[in-house]
Amino acid sequence: MDVNAPIFVISVAAELAEMHPQTLRQYDRLGIVRPSRAPGRSRRYSQRDIELLREVQKLSQEGVSLEGIKRIMELQNQVTGLRQRVVELSTELDEARRRSSDRSRVFAAGLAGDVVTLSRGQRPPAAATAVQQLGLVSLMERRSRLRALPAGKPSERNYADGGYIQSL
Repeated sequence: MDVNAPIFVISVAAELAEMHPQTLRQYDRLGIVRPSRAPGRSRRYSQRDIELLREVQKLSQEGVSLEGIKRIMELQNQVTGLRQRVVELSTELDEARRRSSDRSRVFAAGLAGDVVTLSRGQRPPAAATAVQQLGLVSLMERRSRLRALPAGKPSERNYADGGYIQSL
């Protein structure tokens, strides 16, 4: 059963709260316990309202004035609202942290044109390091040696200049 469902008419609510119906009307006028209104404007109390009425009765028996009781109820409602807001903000913070961790990866272009995944704060390797890692150093050394060959071998000279190999 929903504790906030307005199901009790004033006579039943008064009996459950062990109060006179006129007392419930007075609490409604003062804004201490405000029940829902049915389409015919009759008051409908929920189980939660009954619990509040019992709490009001207890405070009244302890000597708290009606204004004091009203203020206590307002503060309790405010605390409840603030607790709900804390839950909402905590959920938002968790979501923001989750999104932040999703974005902890950075993507960069690799030397070969591929996409490289890096951690946040990490830099892609320097070109010399990448060339060594890819094994291109030997290719560059080979090209350098070919350029150093005597000019008498045009096929190898073309290769060194980036041309096509005619014969080896």
